[in-house]
Amino acid sequence: MSNRMKTAVLVVLALAFIALFLLTELRGNIEYILRSRGEKVTAMVLVGWAGAISTVLFQTITNNRILTPSIIGLDSVYMLIQTAIVFLFGSTTLTMMNDTVHFLLSAGSMIGFSILLYSFLFRREGQTVYFILLAGMILGTFFQSVTSFMQYLIDPNEFSIIQDRMFASFNNMKTELLWPAGIVIVIAIWYTYRHLPELDVLSLGKDHAINLGVSYETVVKRMLMIIAVLVSVSTALVGPVMFFGLIVANVAYAFFQTYEHRYLFVGAALFGVIALVSGQWVVERVFTFSTTLSVIINMVGGAYFLYLLLKERKAW
Repeated sequence: MSNRMKTAVLVVLALAFIALFLLTELRGNIEYILRSRGEKVTAMVLVGWAGAISTVLFQTITNNRILTPSIIGLDSVYMLIQTAIVFLFGSTTLTMMNDTVHFLLSAGSMIGFSILLYSFLFRREGQTVYFILLAGMILGTFFQSVTSFMQYLIDPNEFSIIQDRMFASFNNMKTELLWPAGIVIVIAIWYTYRHLPELDVLSLGKDHAINLGVSYETVVKRMLMIIAVLVSVSTALVGPVMFFGLIVANVAYAFFQTYEHRYLFVGAALFGVIALVSGQWVVERVFTFSTTLSVIINMVGGAYFLYLLLKERKAW
């Protein structure tokens, strides 16, 4: 089966799961139900595309298929901001904060952290991507430690407010933020698609990319910024989903068996939409909201991550 045919199959599957999610058990005010479900589907499509493309892009830059953008520490920055607000001003400030202000504060903090990290580390010529990963991992661990320290000190009732922010949720998402988040994600993805030829060459490794005429440092800097924007906006919209990108990216690699990013991006994004929509349907219809989608994704993703580690170890 050709990659175009595989893409068409995924499109049909994604549309089928979206129709299943929208049309199952329509009762009462159908117009309201369809609008509410449509907003959830829109958010899942945006997060699915952002998470999948940012992960494939990150793995291409690092030339490593078991890494995700969360290693840079953006999720830790998000949780640090949520915890610091409650620790300094109380949980009422967080719950009563204007949704747009909260979104801009969360996304802006993560993007600002990325800009500072990249500008500081790329100041010296010849700095490798792996040095950035190491610095991001160290800073992320530090932020997690500070966050845990503040969480131990706050009132247990206020900690429950923070706990709600630890996991992605498509039920408590603010629908008025869909348009601005969607515009930013679409622009970032459009910019990424303009660099498809360079990304195909980057998958060969740094030395080969430079020998074939790719401006390696320029492309890497720009793509790292795109990754930061995609992860920051999607996280600020619904919350952190750590292993989501890892799952859909590696499934796309196995399904398409190609180096061409035009197929990998679309395939991973469609797998992401299928996973999120079908998973949310299971959460609502099977588990009746007794758990959240991100908990299931993290559980499956953690097991899949261990499988990939063992697989790579056997390959060595």
